[in-house]
Amino acid sequence: MLRIGRILMVGLMFALSCIAQAEAPTKSLADLKKAAEAGDATAQSSLGKKYYLGIDVTQDYAEAAKWYRKAADQGDATAQNNLGVMYQRGQGVPQDYVEAAKWYRKASDRRDASAQINLGAMYQRGRGVPQDYAEAAKWYRKAADQGDASAQAAVGRLYNIGQGVPQDFAEAAKWSRKAADQGYASAQAALGIFYDQGQGVPQDYAEAAKWYRKAADQGVAIAQSSLGGLHHNGQGVPQDYAEAARWYRKAADQGDTSAQLNLGLHYYNGQGVAQDYVQAHMWMNLAASTASRDTQEAIAKGRDELAKTMTAAQVGEAQRLAREWKPKTQK
Repeated sequence: MLRIGRILMVGLMFALSCIAQAEAPTKSLADLKKAAEAGDATAQSSLGKKYYLGIDVTQDYAEAAKWYRKAADQGDATAQNNLGVMYQRGQGVPQDYVEAAKWYRKASDRRDASAQINLGAMYQRGRGVPQDYAEAAKWYRKAADQGDASAQAAVGRLYNIGQGVPQDFAEAAKWSRKAADQGYASAQAALGIFYDQGQGVPQDYAEAAKWYRKAADQGVAIAQSSLGGLHHNGQGVPQDYAEAARWYRKAADQGDTSAQLNLGLHYYNGQGVAQDYVQAHMWMNLAASTASRDTQEAIAKGRDELAKTMTAAQVGEAQRLAREWKPKTQK
């Protein structure tokens, strides 16, 4: 019997903070334009947002950038951050990371949390500023201290890998919990891993399962895959191969390599699903195509051993299914 291997990974995902949503009290478009043209910074920022999103006007990035700049020049932090986003993305203005970082810094100095996150990401990636992990950590921490969940999760990730700060699993778990308690899915998955592996917190499979499930219900593939592993092994939850296979499939459908391998092995062994060598070969084949170098060869060998027990028609069907497979985005 082929054995199940549970692979735990945390993706480092730093998404650009979106256009901030703050705006002036509700006004008609005509009144808003009149106030903006009269020099009201809040109205200018709100008008920029309308042009950026295409609310009540035709979407026009150049016009959005124009109004954001007018407000930004008056020190409006929301407009400064949003203008930075437009320079970073090249929307309505030429893409210019240096200019983006400049505006992020202006807004960050005014304690705008979204800008602090964006500036931290610029330092982490070395875009528009020299790459500097310590500086990245500093700005993420400023936003985290304001209660921003995405920043708290970012600080947790930095402590987890020791980037810009000393590696400290207890600190990583602490910051991940702050974000997780606010419903931030990637932090919930990370906290699950800390409890699963006993890093920074006492090992507690039931607690791991709780946090994995919260993230899994939001569609986080690594959490779904890890929850499948706990159900397979009966750790923190009753052993249930059908439940394991269900969670593996959710993650496998999104392209998670570990889940694809484990789902293939479930089909091979007939655990929680009807034994099906075609499905087993397909999922193992997909896993082998994206696995890291140190596991790819082992997965491919397992797949090829399985193929020796299949007919040529079965192998052909499995290969066809693998070729035609496309990842699914869960809502």
